[in-house]
Amino acid sequence: MTRLEVAIAWRYLRSRRGSQLLSLISIIAMGGVVVGVSALILVLGVMNGLQKDLRDKILIGSPDLRVLTVGDDLTMTDWQTTLKKVRAQPGVVSAEPFVLKDALIAKKGNDYAEPVKVVGMPASTTGAADVTQIRQYARSGNFTFTPPSGDTLRAIVIGQRMAERLNAWPGDVVGLATAPGRLALSNALGGFVPLYRNFVITGIFETGMYEYDSGYGYMDLAAAQDLAGLGARVTGIDVRTPDRYQAPIVAQQLATVLGFPYRTVDWQEQNRSLFSALKLEKLAMGVILLLIVLVAAFNIVSTLTMVVTDKTREIGILKAMGMPSASIRRIFLWQGAAIGFVGTALGVALGLVGAWALTRFKLIALDPQVYFIDRLPIQIAISDVLAITAASLGIAMLATLWPARQASRLFPVEAIRHE
Repeated sequence: MTRLEVAIAWRYLRSRRGSQLLSLISIIAMGGVVVGVSALILVLGVMNGLQKDLRDKILIGSPDLRVLTVGDDLTMTDWQTTLKKVRAQPGVVSAEPFVLKDALIAKKGNDYAEPVKVVGMPASTTGAADVTQIRQYARSGNFTFTPPSGDTLRAIVIGQRMAERLNAWPGDVVGLATAPGRLALSNALGGFVPLYRNFVITGIFETGMYEYDSGYGYMDLAAAQDLAGLGARVTGIDVRTPDRYQAPIVAQQLATVLGFPYRTVDWQEQNRSLFSALKLEKLAMGVILLLIVLVAAFNIVSTLTMVVTDKTREIGILKAMGMPSASIRRIFLWQGAAIGFVGTALGVALGLVGAWALTRFKLIALDPQVYFIDRLPIQIAISDVLAITAASLGIAMLATLWPARQASRLFPVEAIRHE
Protein backbone atom coordinates (compact mmCIF):
# COMPACT_ATOMS: atom_id res chain seq x y z
CA MET A 1 0.00 0.00 0.00
CA THR A 2 1.28 3.44 -0.93
CA ARG A 3 0.45 6.63 0.93
CA LEU A 4 -1.70 7.71 -2.01
CA GLU A 5 -3.79 4.52 -1.88
CA VAL A 6 -4.29 4.86 1.89
CA ALA A 7 -5.24 8.54 1.55
CA ILE A 8 -7.82 7.78 -1.14
CA ALA A 9 -9.28 4.86 0.84
CA TRP A 10 -9.57 7.02 3.97
CA ARG A 11 -11.27 9.74 1.93
CA TYR A 12 -13.83 7.26 0.63
CA LEU A 13 -14.59 6.15 4.19
CA ARG A 14 -15.32 9.68 5.38
CA SER A 15 -18.51 11.64 4.95
CA ARG A 16 -19.09 13.27 1.60
CA ARG A 17 -19.15 16.84 2.94
CA GLY A 18 -15.52 16.98 3.86
CA SER A 19 -16.03 16.02 7.51
CA GLN A 20 -13.40 13.94 9.27
CA LEU A 21 -16.13 11.68 10.64
CA LEU A 22 -16.82 8.34 9.05
CA SER A 23 -19.83 8.07 6.82
CA LEU A 24 -23.03 6.64 8.24
CA ILE A 25 -22.93 3.50 6.11
CA SER A 26 -19.36 2.79 7.27
CA ILE A 27 -20.42 3.17 10.90
CA ILE A 28 -23.37 0.83 10.35
CA ALA A 29 -21.09 -1.78 8.80
CA MET A 30 -18.64 -1.51 11.71
CA GLY A 31 -21.52 -1.69 14.20
CA GLY A 32 -22.62 -5.02 12.80
CA VAL A 33 -19.14 -6.44 13.31
CA VAL A 34 -18.96 -4.99 16.85
CA VAL A 35 -22.28 -6.55 17.86
CA GLY A 36 -21.44 -9.94 16.37
CA VAL A 37 -17.97 -10.20 17.89
CA SER A 38 -18.99 -8.97 21.37
CA ALA A 39 -22.01 -11.30 21.43
CA LEU A 40 -19.82 -14.25 20.45
CA ILE A 41 -17.29 -13.50 23.20
CA LEU A 42 -19.96 -13.08 25.90
CA VAL A 43 -22.02 -16.14 24.96
CA LEU A 44 -19.02 -18.46 24.60
CA GLY A 45 -17.70 -17.07 27.90
CA VAL A 46 -20.98 -17.95 29.59
CA MET A 47 -20.92 -21.43 28.06
CA ASN A 48 -17.34 -21.93 29.28
CA GLY A 49 -18.28 -20.67 32.74
CA LEU A 50 -21.31 -22.95 33.03
CA GLN A 51 -19.29 -25.93 31.80
CA LYS A 52 -16.48 -25.22 34.29
CA ASP A 53 -18.93 -24.67 37.15
CA LEU A 54 -20.77 -27.89 36.37
CA ARG A 55 -17.49 -29.81 36.00
CA ASP A 56 -16.22 -28.52 39.34
CA LYS A 57 -19.48 -29.44 41.06
CA ILE A 58 -19.46 -32.94 39.57
CA LEU A 59 -15.89 -33.50 40.73
CA ILE A 60 -16.72 -32.48 44.31
CA GLY A 61 -17.75 -36.02 45.12
CA SER A 62 -16.28 -37.81 42.12
CA PRO A 63 -12.58 -38.78 41.94
CA ASP A 64 -10.29 -38.09 39.01
CA LEU A 65 -10.40 -41.78 38.15
CA ARG A 66 -11.53 -45.11 39.55
CA VAL A 67 -9.98 -48.55 39.46
CA LEU A 68 -12.67 -51.21 39.09
CA THR A 69 -12.84 -54.89 38.22
CA VAL A 70 -14.65 -56.98 35.64
CA GLY A 71 -16.38 -60.22 36.51
CA ASP A 72 -19.55 -61.57 38.05
CA ASP A 73 -19.64 -59.66 41.35
CA LEU A 74 -17.71 -56.51 40.28
CA THR A 75 -15.91 -56.30 43.63
CA MET A 76 -12.28 -56.44 44.74
CA THR A 77 -11.11 -59.12 47.12
CA ASP A 78 -7.37 -58.59 47.49
CA TRP A 79 -7.72 -54.81 47.33
CA GLN A 80 -4.94 -54.05 49.85
CA THR A 81 -2.31 -55.34 47.44
CA THR A 82 -3.89 -53.50 44.54
CA LEU A 83 -4.02 -50.30 46.60
CA LYS A 84 -0.26 -50.49 47.23
CA LYS A 85 0.39 -50.90 43.49
CA VAL A 86 -1.87 -47.94 42.67
CA ARG A 87 -0.22 -45.66 45.22
CA ALA A 88 3.22 -46.57 43.87
CA GLN A 89 2.28 -45.56 40.33
CA PRO A 90 3.73 -42.20 39.11
CA GLY A 91 1.05 -39.54 38.78
CA VAL A 92 -1.03 -40.81 41.71
CA VAL A 93 -1.32 -38.21 44.48
CA SER A 94 -3.57 -40.27 46.73
CA ALA A 95 -5.78 -43.35 46.56
CA GLU A 96 -8.30 -44.98 48.87
CA PRO A 97 -10.81 -47.84 48.67
CA PHE A 98 -14.53 -47.16 48.39
CA VAL A 99 -17.85 -48.96 48.52
CA LEU A 100 -20.82 -47.84 46.41
CA LYS A 101 -24.26 -49.28 47.06
CA ASP A 102 -27.88 -48.33 46.38
CA ALA A 103 -30.20 -48.39 49.37
CA LEU A 104 -33.40 -47.02 50.85
CA ILE A 105 -33.25 -44.55 53.73
CA ALA A 106 -35.97 -43.52 56.18
CA LYS A 107 -36.04 -41.64 59.45
CA LYS A 108 -36.70 -43.95 62.34
CA GLY A 109 -40.39 -43.90 63.20
CA ASN A 110 -41.47 -42.56 59.78
CA ASP A 111 -42.90 -44.46 56.85
CA TYR A 112 -41.47 -42.18 54.15
CA ALA A 113 -38.35 -43.62 52.48
CA GLU A 114 -36.07 -42.39 49.74
CA PRO A 115 -33.43 -44.00 47.51
CA VAL A 116 -29.86 -43.12 48.42
CA LYS A 117 -26.46 -43.94 47.03
CA VAL A 118 -24.33 -45.07 49.94
CA VAL A 119 -20.63 -44.29 49.63
CA GLY A 120 -18.22 -45.96 52.01
CA MET A 121 -14.90 -44.22 52.49
CA PRO A 122 -12.12 -44.18 55.10
CA ALA A 123 -12.65 -41.67 57.90
CA SER A 124 -10.67 -38.47 57.41
CA THR A 125 -7.24 -38.53 59.00
CA THR A 126 -4.90 -35.65 59.71
CA GLY A 127 -2.27 -35.10 57.04
CA ALA A 128 -3.80 -37.45 54.47
CA ALA A 129 -4.60 -36.01 51.03
CA ASP A 130 -8.30 -36.24 50.20
CA VAL A 131 -9.20 -38.05 47.00
CA THR A 132 -12.35 -35.92 46.57
CA GLN A 133 -13.43 -32.53 47.89
CA ILE A 134 -16.62 -33.71 49.58
CA ARG A 135 -15.19 -33.29 53.10
CA GLN A 136 -14.77 -29.57 52.49
CA TYR A 137 -18.53 -29.06 52.10
CA ALA A 138 -19.71 -30.21 55.52
CA ARG A 139 -22.22 -27.69 56.88
CA SER A 140 -22.48 -29.31 60.27
CA GLY A 141 -20.53 -32.16 61.79
CA ASN A 142 -17.67 -33.73 59.88
CA PHE A 143 -16.60 -36.82 57.94
CA THR A 144 -14.81 -38.58 60.79
CA PHE A 145 -17.93 -40.77 61.20
CA THR A 146 -17.64 -40.63 65.00
CA PRO A 147 -21.01 -41.26 66.70
CA PRO A 148 -22.01 -39.27 69.77
CA SER A 149 -20.46 -40.33 73.03
CA GLY A 150 -22.10 -43.48 74.36
CA ASP A 151 -23.96 -44.21 71.08
CA THR A 152 -23.36 -47.69 69.71
CA LEU A 153 -24.82 -46.95 66.27
CA ARG A 154 -22.62 -46.27 63.27
CA ALA A 155 -22.53 -42.80 61.71
CA ILE A 156 -23.73 -41.45 58.38
CA VAL A 157 -23.42 -38.02 56.72
CA ILE A 158 -26.24 -37.02 54.33
CA GLY A 159 -26.95 -34.13 51.95
CA GLN A 160 -28.84 -30.99 52.90
CA ARG A 161 -31.82 -31.59 50.60
CA MET A 162 -32.19 -35.18 51.71
CA ALA A 163 -32.15 -34.03 55.34
CA GLU A 164 -34.89 -31.50 54.56
CA ARG A 165 -37.12 -34.08 52.89
CA LEU A 166 -36.60 -36.67 55.62
CA ASN A 167 -36.68 -34.03 58.37
CA ALA A 168 -33.65 -35.82 59.76
CA TRP A 169 -30.81 -33.83 61.32
CA PRO A 170 -27.62 -34.53 63.29
CA GLY A 171 -28.46 -36.74 66.24
CA ASP A 172 -31.49 -38.37 64.54
CA VAL A 173 -31.51 -42.08 63.73
CA VAL A 174 -32.21 -43.35 60.21
CA GLY A 175 -32.66 -46.85 58.88
CA LEU A 176 -31.10 -48.11 55.65
CA ALA A 177 -32.19 -51.19 53.75
CA THR A 178 -30.27 -52.74 50.87
CA ALA A 179 -29.96 -55.99 49.00
CA PRO A 180 -26.93 -57.99 50.15
CA GLY A 181 -23.90 -58.29 47.91
CA ARG A 182 -24.72 -61.91 47.17
CA LEU A 183 -28.46 -62.54 47.13
CA ALA A 184 -29.46 -65.62 49.06
CA LEU A 185 -32.93 -67.11 48.85
CA SER A 186 -34.60 -67.61 52.22
CA ASN A 187 -36.34 -70.98 52.40
CA ALA A 188 -38.47 -69.76 55.29
CA LEU A 189 -39.73 -66.63 53.57
CA GLY A 190 -39.54 -67.85 49.99
CA GLY A 191 -37.71 -64.73 48.81
CA PHE A 192 -34.67 -62.55 49.23
CA VAL A 193 -34.08 -60.92 52.60
CA PRO A 194 -32.68 -57.36 52.51
CA LEU A 195 -30.07 -56.14 54.96
CA TYR A 196 -31.27 -53.48 57.40
CA ARG A 197 -29.10 -51.29 59.62
CA ASN A 198 -29.69 -48.24 61.81
CA PHE A 199 -27.36 -45.24 61.63
CA VAL A 200 -27.09 -41.97 63.50
CA ILE A 201 -26.66 -38.78 61.49
CA THR A 202 -23.44 -37.03 62.49
CA GLY A 203 -23.16 -34.47 59.71
CA ILE A 204 -24.84 -32.59 56.87
CA PHE A 205 -23.10 -31.51 53.67
CA GLU A 206 -24.17 -29.12 50.91
CA THR A 207 -22.33 -28.93 47.59
CA GLY A 208 -24.82 -26.98 45.48
CA MET A 209 -25.09 -30.00 43.17
CA TYR A 210 -28.62 -31.40 43.37
CA GLU A 211 -27.55 -34.98 42.67
CA TYR A 212 -25.20 -35.06 45.65
CA ASP A 213 -27.29 -33.03 48.09
CA SER A 214 -30.44 -35.05 47.51
CA GLY A 215 -29.22 -38.57 46.80
CA TYR A 216 -25.91 -39.36 48.49
CA GLY A 217 -24.95 -40.55 51.95
CA TYR A 218 -21.41 -41.14 53.24
CA MET A 219 -20.30 -43.54 55.94
CA ASP A 220 -17.21 -45.32 57.17
CA LEU A 221 -15.78 -47.99 54.87
CA ALA A 222 -16.38 -50.86 57.34
CA ALA A 223 -20.00 -49.76 57.88
CA ALA A 224 -20.63 -49.66 54.13
CA GLN A 225 -19.08 -53.11 53.68
CA ASP A 226 -21.42 -54.47 56.33
CA LEU A 227 -24.48 -52.72 54.86
CA ALA A 228 -23.69 -54.00 51.36
CA GLY A 229 -22.91 -57.50 52.60
CA LEU A 230 -19.48 -57.45 50.99
CA GLY A 231 -17.51 -58.76 53.91
CA ALA A 232 -13.90 -57.66 53.42
CA ARG A 233 -14.39 -56.76 49.76
CA VAL A 234 -14.73 -53.26 48.28
CA THR A 235 -16.23 -51.85 45.10
CA GLY A 236 -13.03 -50.26 43.84
CA ILE A 237 -10.29 -47.70 44.44
CA ASP A 238 -10.62 -43.93 44.03
CA VAL A 239 -7.55 -42.13 42.69
CA ARG A 240 -6.53 -38.48 42.69
CA THR A 241 -4.05 -37.12 40.12
CA PRO A 242 -2.00 -33.87 40.17
CA ASP A 243 -4.18 -32.44 37.40
CA ARG A 244 -7.61 -33.72 36.43
CA TYR A 245 -6.63 -33.46 32.76
CA GLN A 246 -3.83 -35.95 33.39
CA ALA A 247 -6.39 -38.49 34.60
CA PRO A 248 -6.81 -40.25 31.21
CA ILE A 249 -3.02 -40.72 30.94
CA VAL A 250 -2.69 -42.05 34.49
CA ALA A 251 -5.73 -44.27 33.94
CA GLN A 252 -4.14 -45.85 30.89
CA GLN A 253 -0.89 -46.44 32.77
CA LEU A 254 -2.73 -48.05 35.69
CA ALA A 255 -4.72 -50.30 33.36
CA THR A 256 -1.46 -51.46 31.76
CA VAL A 257 0.29 -52.08 35.09
CA LEU A 258 -2.62 -53.84 36.83
CA GLY A 259 -3.80 -55.83 33.83
CA PHE A 260 -6.82 -58.14 33.80
CA PRO A 261 -9.30 -58.21 35.58
CA TYR A 262 -8.85 -54.55 36.48
CA ARG A 263 -10.14 -51.60 34.47
CA THR A 264 -9.94 -47.83 34.93
CA VAL A 265 -12.56 -45.14 34.35
CA ASP A 266 -11.59 -41.44 34.43
CA TRP A 267 -13.94 -38.55 35.21
CA GLN A 268 -14.44 -37.62 31.56
CA GLU A 269 -15.52 -41.15 30.68
CA GLN A 270 -17.90 -41.30 33.65
CA ASN A 271 -19.68 -38.11 32.47
CA ARG A 272 -19.05 -38.41 28.74
CA SER A 273 -22.66 -37.89 27.62
CA LEU A 274 -23.08 -34.74 29.73
CA PHE A 275 -19.88 -33.04 28.61
CA SER A 276 -20.50 -34.06 24.99
CA ALA A 277 -23.91 -32.38 25.16
CA LEU A 278 -22.37 -29.21 26.62
CA LYS A 279 -19.69 -29.17 23.93
CA LEU A 280 -22.30 -29.60 21.19
CA GLU A 281 -24.42 -26.82 22.70
CA LYS A 282 -21.43 -24.47 22.78
CA LEU A 283 -20.65 -25.26 19.13
CA ALA A 284 -24.27 -24.67 18.10
CA MET A 285 -24.42 -21.33 19.91
CA GLY A 286 -21.14 -20.26 18.31
CA VAL A 287 -22.35 -21.12 14.81
CA ILE A 288 -25.67 -19.32 15.34
CA LEU A 289 -24.01 -16.16 16.64
CA LEU A 290 -21.42 -16.27 13.85
CA LEU A 291 -24.34 -15.56 11.53
CA ILE A 292 -24.40 -12.05 13.02
CA VAL A 293 -20.86 -11.53 11.75
CA LEU A 294 -21.92 -12.88 8.35
CA VAL A 295 -24.75 -10.34 8.25
CA ALA A 296 -22.19 -7.65 9.07
CA ALA A 297 -20.10 -8.95 6.15
CA PHE A 298 -23.04 -8.37 3.82
CA ASN A 299 -23.18 -4.83 5.18
CA ILE A 300 -19.53 -4.40 4.22
CA VAL A 301 -20.27 -5.72 0.72
CA SER A 302 -23.18 -3.34 0.30
CA THR A 303 -21.16 -0.42 1.71
CA LEU A 304 -18.27 -0.94 -0.68
CA THR A 305 -20.61 -1.53 -3.60
CA MET A 306 -22.30 1.79 -2.89
CA VAL A 307 -18.91 3.49 -2.68
CA VAL A 308 -17.86 1.97 -6.01
CA THR A 309 -21.09 3.17 -7.63
CA ASP A 310 -20.75 6.64 -6.10
CA LYS A 311 -17.08 7.01 -7.00
CA THR A 312 -17.21 5.49 -10.49
CA ARG A 313 -16.20 8.71 -12.26
CA GLU A 314 -13.36 9.33 -9.81
CA ILE A 315 -12.12 5.77 -10.35
CA GLY A 316 -12.20 6.34 -14.09
CA ILE A 317 -10.17 9.55 -13.72
CA LEU A 318 -7.61 7.79 -11.51
CA LYS A 319 -7.20 5.01 -14.05
CA ALA A 320 -6.98 7.52 -16.90
CA MET A 321 -4.16 9.27 -14.97
CA GLY A 322 -2.23 6.02 -14.88
CA MET A 323 -3.22 4.34 -11.62
CA PRO A 324 -3.10 0.56 -12.21
CA SER A 325 -6.02 -1.76 -11.51
CA ALA A 326 -4.10 -3.40 -8.67
CA SER A 327 -3.95 -0.07 -6.83
CA ILE A 328 -7.69 0.48 -7.29
CA ARG A 329 -8.28 -3.01 -5.92
CA ARG A 330 -6.04 -2.35 -2.90
CA ILE A 331 -7.93 0.89 -2.12
CA PHE A 332 -11.18 -0.97 -1.61
CA LEU A 333 -9.50 -3.90 0.10
CA TRP A 334 -8.04 -1.43 2.60
CA GLN A 335 -11.50 0.06 3.18
CA GLY A 336 -13.01 -3.33 3.96
CA ALA A 337 -10.02 -4.31 6.08
CA ALA A 338 -10.30 -1.07 8.05
CA ILE A 339 -13.99 -1.63 8.72
CA GLY A 340 -13.38 -5.25 9.74
CA PHE A 341 -10.33 -4.47 11.90
CA VAL A 342 -11.90 -1.53 13.76
CA GLY A 343 -15.20 -3.38 14.22
CA THR A 344 -13.44 -6.52 15.46
CA ALA A 345 -11.20 -4.56 17.85
CA LEU A 346 -14.15 -2.67 19.32
CA GLY A 347 -16.18 -5.89 19.53
CA VAL A 348 -13.40 -7.73 21.38
CA ALA A 349 -12.95 -4.79 23.77
CA LEU A 350 -16.70 -4.51 24.39
CA GLY A 351 -17.03 -8.26 24.94
CA LEU A 352 -14.14 -8.41 27.41
CA VAL A 353 -15.36 -5.35 29.31
CA GLY A 354 -18.87 -6.79 29.42
CA ALA A 355 -17.58 -10.11 30.72
CA TRP A 356 -15.53 -8.33 33.40
CA ALA A 357 -18.51 -6.23 34.45
CA LEU A 358 -20.83 -9.24 34.66
CA THR A 359 -18.29 -11.07 36.82
CA ARG A 360 -17.22 -8.13 38.97
CA PHE A 361 -20.59 -6.53 39.70
CA LYS A 362 -22.84 -9.60 39.33
CA LEU A 363 -25.17 -7.71 36.97
CA ILE A 364 -27.20 -10.85 36.25
CA ALA A 365 -28.16 -12.37 39.61
CA LEU A 366 -29.63 -15.87 39.78
CA ASP A 367 -31.68 -17.60 42.44
CA PRO A 368 -29.32 -20.16 44.03
CA GLN A 369 -32.31 -22.26 45.15
CA VAL A 370 -33.24 -22.76 41.50
CA TYR A 371 -29.93 -22.66 39.61
CA PHE A 372 -27.55 -23.62 42.47
CA ILE A 373 -25.40 -20.57 41.58
CA ASP A 374 -25.91 -16.94 42.61
CA ARG A 375 -24.54 -15.33 39.45
CA LEU A 376 -23.98 -16.01 35.79
CA PRO A 377 -20.54 -17.66 35.53
CA ILE A 378 -18.26 -16.37 32.78
CA GLN A 379 -14.87 -17.72 31.80
CA ILE A 380 -13.12 -16.15 28.84
CA ALA A 381 -10.82 -18.52 26.98
CA ILE A 382 -7.95 -16.94 25.04
CA SER A 383 -8.34 -19.59 22.33
CA ASP A 384 -11.98 -18.58 21.81
CA VAL A 385 -11.08 -14.87 21.57
CA LEU A 386 -8.34 -15.60 19.02
CA ALA A 387 -10.64 -17.84 16.98
CA ILE A 388 -13.42 -15.21 16.99
CA THR A 389 -10.95 -12.48 15.98
CA ALA A 390 -9.51 -14.56 13.15
CA ALA A 391 -12.98 -15.54 11.89
CA SER A 392 -14.23 -11.95 11.98
CA LEU A 393 -11.21 -10.55 10.16
CA GLY A 394 -11.30 -13.37 7.62
CA ILE A 395 -15.00 -12.83 6.86
CA ALA A 396 -14.45 -9.07 6.55
CA MET A 397 -11.59 -9.56 4.11
CA LEU A 398 -13.58 -12.02 2.01
CA ALA A 399 -16.47 -9.55 1.88
CA THR A 400 -14.23 -6.94 0.21
CA LEU A 401 -13.06 -9.14 -2.65
CA TRP A 402 -16.04 -8.77 -4.97
CA PRO A 403 -16.50 -4.95 -4.70
CA ALA A 404 -12.73 -4.43 -5.05
CA ARG A 405 -12.64 -6.65 -8.12
CA GLN A 406 -15.58 -4.79 -9.69
CA ALA A 407 -13.89 -1.44 -9.08
CA SER A 408 -10.59 -2.58 -10.59
CA ARG A 409 -12.33 -3.83 -13.77
CA LEU A 410 -13.93 -0.49 -14.67
CA PHE A 411 -12.85 0.98 -18.03
CA PRO A 412 -11.66 4.58 -17.74
CA VAL A 413 -13.80 5.97 -20.60
CA GLU A 414 -17.00 4.27 -19.48
CA ALA A 415 -16.34 5.21 -15.86
CA ILE A 416 -15.80 8.91 -16.71
CA ARG A 417 -19.03 8.95 -18.77
CA HIS A 418 -20.93 7.35 -15.87
CA GLU A 419 -23.88 9.41 -14.59
